[in-house]
Amino acid sequence: PVSVGMSLDIASIDTISEINMDYTATIFLRQRWTDERLCFDGNKSLSLDGRLVEMLWVPDTFIVDSKKSFLHDITVENRLIRIYPNGTVLYALRITTTVACSMDLTKYPMDKQMCTLQLESCKT
Repeated sequence: PVSVGMSLDIASIDTISEINMDYTATIFLRQRWTDERLCFDGNKSLSLDGRLVEMLWVPDTFIVDSKKSFLHDITVENRLIRIYPNGTVLYALRITTTVACSMDLTKYPMDKQMCTLQLESCKT
């Protein structure tokens, strides 16, 4: 098994829809793991073009309850891959996602809602 560290920053909450019971947010997701096959000599990290991600193993992380998501790609895909000499990989991306949120509107307009943003990974 590979241990994957993860951090997530919410850049913005763009819309909240009571009608569709969802919200849309833009997030920055960073994942870090070590792959001994990528060790190299040197003392500086390598930053790779995001298009090279297809050539590497990356975690199969997904957003639970996502209705629609996309990676930003202006002017190029907003992905960063940095590999350190010890084989540690930093993989970062910017995602906009619309996530289902079951809202209880019985006390509207005095209601309070709690929406979650959950990420998971499949084990194979």
